Amino acid sequence: MSQHSLSRRRFLVNSILTTGGLLLAPNFISCTDDTTVFGIPDDYTPDNFAHGVASFDPTHDQVIIWTRYNTGKPQIKIHWQVAYDNQFESVFRSGEVITDPTRDYTLAIELQNLEADKKIYYRFFNQEDRSVSVVGETITLPIATNSIKLAVCSCSNYPAGLFNVYKAMANSDADIIVHLGDYIYEYGQGQYGTNEFTTLLNRSHEPENEIITLAEYRTRYKQYRSDKSLQLAHQKKPFICVWDDHEIANDTYKDGAENHQPNEGSFEARKADAIKAYSEFLPLRSNDTSLIYRNFNIGNLVNLIMLDTRVIARDKQLDYTNYIDGTGNFNTTSFQNDWLDPTRTLLGSTQRNWLVSQVTGSSAHWQVLGQQVLMGKMFIPAEMLLGLGAVTGGAPGALQQFQQTLTELVTIKLRYLNNDPTLTSVEIARIATVLPYNLDAWDGYPVEREMLYNSFAGKKIVCLAGDTHNAWYTNLVSNDSNEIGKEFATSSVTSPGLEYYLGIDATSITGFENAMQILIDDLNYVNASNRGYLTLTFTTSNVESKWNFVSTVFDENFSENTDRVESYSI
Repeated sequence: MSQHSLSRRRFLVNSILTTGGLLLAPNFISCTDDTTVFGIPDDYTPDNFAHGVASFDPTHDQVIIWTRYNTGKPQIKIHWQVAYDNQFESVFRSGEVITDPTRDYTLAIELQNLEADKKIYYRFFNQEDRSVSVVGETITLPIATNSIKLAVCSCSNYPAGLFNVYKAMANSDADIIVHLGDYIYEYGQGQYGTNEFTTLLNRSHEPENEIITLAEYRTRYKQYRSDKSLQLAHQKKPFICVWDDHEIANDTYKDGAENHQPNEGSFEARKADAIKAYSEFLPLRSNDTSLIYRNFNIGNLVNLIMLDTRVIARDKQLDYTNYIDGTGNFNTTSFQNDWLDPTRTLLGSTQRNWLVSQVTGSSAHWQVLGQQVLMGKMFIPAEMLLGLGAVTGGAPGALQQFQQTLTELVTIKLRYLNNDPTLTSVEIARIATVLPYNLDAWDGYPVEREMLYNSFAGKKIVCLAGDTHNAWYTNLVSNDSNEIGKEFATSSVTSPGLEYYLGIDATSITGFENAMQILIDDLNYVNASNRGYLTLTFTTSNVESKWNFVSTVFDENFSENTDRVESYSI
């Protein structure tokens, strides 16, 4: 036994984490300090740590550090060190763990009993192969603070473009990256996200087929984590993550998904495999032994509450096409009966009750909901919704007709806002007859949303969202017209936005964005064409939001710009 092994003063145990009966990869727990210093010889190479390093779920006294080792051996011993300097002259925690194929040679060390408000450096190495990882950087949160900056992102589809957004976040001054899901996509080669640059940039998905099995999900994660820009983001910033649907399959709900077909086997088996792979590559704090939703008290300034609006309890999404008869008539009564059904849920009663208790019982200045889908109301004229459906469905002449309809509706709405007495009842009906824009979002579950709005009274609410690939800024308004907070939604890392579906140029998309802001009452801002991320700087008095975009995802040379800045205070 080496001198290092003999001198270790640490406690390592396996911790089993389950979610809804699904077995997740265990974290290794370290809770005591070890001042042993082990120098790394200069001839050690990083080759076997090809998927980089990462850290997750920081709190004031703990954080998870992660890596994966490339080997074909039955098992491998990995040493790790944590220090207060990047030269590792002040190592305060170290240890060794054994990883194996049962977790695809990943390992996650849950460092506990740390000092608050510290910058921490960490690395991994294997003495037998003389291999060492890059040095990762992470933090512990302050116990009390007057400011914190979050970078918020979602929707990184590998074949859709380069991960320039991750590189931009890595080089930003954000303290933490909050990832709201769609970290990977399940599609196969030539499916969603593929474009004319996919082959040119060598961004085709691995494996080539749609992923269904554990081995396939693992291969997909390894492909994503081989990307140098994503590696840099993980190396430089701690991540707080939740899954969305594409970590399993498109439009997932509690017992199925739009992109899971009967000939693809059991959905429950697929979900179990997908979540196991997720836990191997994106570990989470394991003090909750059953569910992914959890909260982070950031310096008693921000209570960041990460939710699962996708997998554990969501009832199947409604679909407008199910309410249109053979003659093209929409059955409004049937739709409203289902849409307003008080038993339909996005969160489930257990998570909803937990969320309400977290918000009402918190003394933090800001209650911040980190979730996947849009919460704000986006009710749009029915004519506009039908026109959008025709355009995205590829109907001949649909775009021209849609643009004409949009112009007419905007003209009527502006006249209405200016109290034009010449407006006819027919014209008013055109803008007043509205439908929810996105039934996959909270708009499809309005009764439960209203329950939450009523429970949040008196709290400073900020909602974060991803999923749509577009940037949004929306007032959160209850049915009785009380504003309970604001929603800040991020664009995507690479996945195409509405410009892709509408097939219109930059000039036309600006007109569409302006029209959306006029026609949707609670909407303040939308960017429907650029890839980027959101930064939020919280202080005790306000939150400043910036929507940051990269100039391209099709070239490694890119610039970054801020398109919109908002300041919100209560």
